[in-house]
Amino acid sequence: MIEILGELNPIILTIIATFFTWLMTAIGASTVFITKNVGRKLIDGSLGFAAGVMIAASFWSLLTPAIEMSGEWGYFTWMPAATGFLLGSVFLGGIDKIIPHLHRGCPIEEAEGIKTNWHRNRLLILAVTLHNIPEGLAVGIAFGAALAGFESTSLFAAISLAIGIGIQNLPEGMAVSLPLRSEGMSKFKSFWYGQLSGFVEVIAGIIGVLIVYFSYSILPYALGFAAGAMIFVVVEDVIPECQSGKNTDLATLAIIGGFLLMMILDVTFG
Repeated sequence: MIEILGELNPIILTIIATFFTWLMTAIGASTVFITKNVGRKLIDGSLGFAAGVMIAASFWSLLTPAIEMSGEWGYFTWMPAATGFLLGSVFLGGIDKIIPHLHRGCPIEEAEGIKTNWHRNRLLILAVTLHNIPEGLAVGIAFGAALAGFESTSLFAAISLAIGIGIQNLPEGMAVSLPLRSEGMSKFKSFWYGQLSGFVEVIAGIIGVLIVYFSYSILPYALGFAAGAMIFVVVEDVIPECQSGKNTDLATLAIIGGFLLMMILDVTFG
């Protein structure tokens, strides 16, 4: 099976993988047809789990291969990964300052980004969409790196990354659509915008694989870039949001659980 996948174009593989991660978001969002309300515990636990997966993926699936690859090429082993990591953080920081968005539970006066008169629901959707940009980039860059044929990367590792992100997208889809429904949006619209927030991963994944597909020399920088973008999102948005309520212990345990799952997937299949 892996031999067959290895013969496919990395762009095609990235599209398949990111469609899987988007599908998991859509499945999570579809729970809006079953229930209208969701407990704060579930959302905080889901966000914590997502943070754990993203932290582990940043290290095991992105930074470690970037450092090992730099050693193979004779670079300072830390420089490409560190440079890419910094650029990824700055890039997401810039997007965070520009795109209007609002975090769950905050009054609309605390919306971040460029000031706008957009409705609260749109700002909430954009906040989650920002989370998904680095996830899509990571999957695309991982598949591009895996199919470049370097010893430090593998197709198994890229697949495990896509599986890990897909699993955490399931509760993340719920965390988008159910709050929208509880604020009065129709079931279909709540589902539509919930799944749409995950579709950005397909676009970001294609961009990521194209970046490395045409220039393998930037692979360690690109891997570090994706890691920096994900860590920025985790530290700036995901962890503060899941720790803002009264479920801090649950969220922390969920972070640990997400980290362990992603580590096990990467070590087992990578």
